[in-house]
Amino acid sequence: MRIVLDTNVLIAAFIAHGTCNELLEHCALRHVVVLSNFILDELRTVLSEKFGFNAAECREVLALLRSHCVFVQPVWLKSPGCSDPDDDVIIGTAVAGNCDCLVTGDKALQKLKAYGRTVIVSPGDFWKFEEGKAKH
Repeated sequence: MRIVLDTNVLIAAFIAHGTCNELLEHCALRHVVVLSNFILDELRTVLSEKFGFNAAECREVLALLRSHCVFVQPVWLKSPGCSDPDDDVIIGTAVAGNCDCLVTGDKALQKLKAYGRTVIVSPGDFWKFEEGKAKH
């Protein structure tokens, strides 16, 4: 499967050991994780400004993701998916990457449930989604 992990999922993966950390490791090993430079820029900003990561730590996180993920240029959505333009860039990343799934903790994105062929799920619901895909 091709999967986008939203910035909030990546932040949680790098600041705490738990669902998002396990999800990132699992997806990096078993699926194609699709990201964009927009997501990495957002990640770097939040890790440094909100969580005190220094420049070297941020570079290490970004290098790790660059080495294990596929990068795409987000497409411009013909019709907005959300009221937040940043959320539309995340959706545009999933569309550009021809993704099966977008994993996010963002409630506004989760309410959409899908955009085109991309199903939108919470980190906790990913496992059920993956299991359902495996049965098909």
